Amino acid sequence: VQLQASGGGLVQPGGSLRLSCAVLKFVLDDYTIAWFRQAPGKERERVSCSTLVGGGATYYSNSVKGRFTLSRDSAQHTTYLQMNSLKPEDTAVYYCAAVPRYYHCSEFSADKATWGRGTLVTVSS
Repeated sequence: VQLQASGGGLVQPGGSLRLSCAVLKFVLDDYTIAWFRQAPGKERERVSCSTLVGGGATYYSNSVKGRFTLSRDSAQHTTYLQMNSLKPEDTAVYYCAAVPRYYHCSEFSADKATWGRGTLVTVSS
């Protein structure tokens, strides 16, 4: 599988951005998808994960819960990360990653995932 992430940019605090992650040449619903971010000098953080296991569920880290929304467009084989009420601490390179759909988010292994290229999000006035 190949992943193509896009949508990053510069936004003011309180603003919004929508990131996209396209699954190329494969079927989106064959994968559990997660979004990660890594800020300079910080560890990589998983911000959201979408699984179709057990009827499907989406999970968010406490740092973004209530502000970020991960959605799937199966017809377009694309996931979206809608980011609202952005804060300077959301500044990071954002990555999407995929593992086969039989893995629940709780079993998501970064080492076994396929990663897309990162997209930079900068929140600054």
